[in-house]
Amino acid sequence: MAAPGENLRINPERLWDSLMEMAKIGPGIAGGNNRQTLTDEDGEGRHLFKRWCDAAGLEMGVDEMGTMFARREGSDPSLPPVYVGSHLDTQPTGGKFDGVLGVLGGLEVVRTLNDLGIRTKHPIVVTNWTNEEGARFAPAMMASGVFAGVLDQADIYQHTDRNGKKFGEELERIGWKGEEKVGDRKIHAFFELHIEQGPILEDEGIDIGVVTHGQGLKWLQVTLTGKESHTGSTPMPKRRNAGLGMARVTELVHEVAMDYQPDAVGAIGHMEVYPCSRNIIAGKTVFTIDIRSPEKEVLDAMDGRIREGIDLICEALDIKYEIEQVGHFDPVTFDENCVKAVRDAAERLGYSHRNIVSGAGHDACWINRVAPTAMVFCPCVDGLSHNEAEDISKEWAAAGADVLFHAVVETAGIVG
Repeated sequence: MAAPGENLRINPERLWDSLMEMAKIGPGIAGGNNRQTLTDEDGEGRHLFKRWCDAAGLEMGVDEMGTMFARREGSDPSLPPVYVGSHLDTQPTGGKFDGVLGVLGGLEVVRTLNDLGIRTKHPIVVTNWTNEEGARFAPAMMASGVFAGVLDQADIYQHTDRNGKKFGEELERIGWKGEEKVGDRKIHAFFELHIEQGPILEDEGIDIGVVTHGQGLKWLQVTLTGKESHTGSTPMPKRRNAGLGMARVTELVHEVAMDYQPDAVGAIGHMEVYPCSRNIIAGKTVFTIDIRSPEKEVLDAMDGRIREGIDLICEALDIKYEIEQVGHFDPVTFDENCVKAVRDAAERLGYSHRNIVSGAGHDACWINRVAPTAMVFCPCVDGLSHNEAEDISKEWAAAGADVLFHAVVETAGIVG
C-alpha cells in the first residue's frame, strides 16, 4: 500500500456498536436474531443499513433480486469496482454475526477511508446479498446465485415459503425489489468477511483464516417406503421398517465421510417419519443427506458410495427408495491474487493466520464464478453458528475488519 500499512486500522468501537445496533432488529428468543429474508424485520434492517450508507456518502443501487449495492466513487469511475459484503438475513434462531459482520465490516472499510481522507482508484461497493441463508426460501445463496447465472430469476420468484408465500411477491411487499437488472454489474474483485462457523481458529489461537477453498456440497433427499404395521404384533422378521432403514443410512453417511478425512463431512439433518406414532412401525421416512468436500472427485465418490449403500440397505430390509438431488455446488478455489491480498494484509498487521477451507456455503462461492474472489475468516466461540448463542469478541471482529480493509484498499489502489 502507498501509506504506512501497519498504522491503518478500522474503528473497532464503531464497528461493534453497529453490530449491536443491527442486532436490535429482529431479536430472537435466546439472545440472537430472527431476521429471515423478506420479512418485515429484514426490511427494517435494510433501511437501517441504507441510512448508514447515506450518512457515509454512498450511492445506493438495488437490483431485481433486492440485493443492495452501496458505492463509494473512485478517482476513475470507469474502472470496475471492488465489491465487499455478505448478507443481513439470518436463520430463524440465528446469531448476531453470521453474514452481518461481512456487511457492516464492509461499511466500516468505507467509513475508515472517509475518516482518513483516502481516495481509491477503483470505486468500492458495499453489498448486502438477498437470502444467503435459504431458511425461509430455498435454496441458500439465492441472489448471488442469480447474479452469477447459476439460478434462474423467473423460477426463483415462484419459490414459496412454508406458508405458500412467493419470493417475488414478498420482495415487492417489503419494498426492496429494485429496477436494476441482475448480473449487469462489472466486478474487479469481491471480498467477504465472515465468522468461521467452525472451531479451528479458536482452538488453535489464530486471529485470521485465509480462505483458500470452499467445500463442494450435495444434498440428497431420500424417501424410504416400507409398510406401516403394529409395533407389538408384527414379528421382527416380517417387518418392513423404513425407520430402521433411515438409521442404517445415517450410519452409512457417517462411515463414508470418515473414510475421506481430513476435509470431507457428511450428516443427515432434516428427518421426517410417517405416521410418527409410538406404536406403529414407520412406513415411510423422508430425510436429507448433506455431504461436502473441497475436492470434486471426493464429493462424487462419496455420492456414489452412499447411493450403492442405500440400495443394499433397502434390499436387505425389503423397502423401496427414491433419491433426489435437491442441492449442489462444486468445490471452489478462490482467486490466487485475492487470497494473497488477504494473507499479505494479515502479515502486514501482525495477525496470526493460517490457510483454511470454508465448510459452509457463502455468496463468495457463487461470485467466484464471475469475478476474482476471496474470503476472510475470524474465530467464533466454540465454533458455534446458526444458533442464538453464536458469539465473537470485539477484538476478533476488529482483526477481521482490519485485514478486510487492507485487502480491499490494496486491490482498489490508493491515489497517491
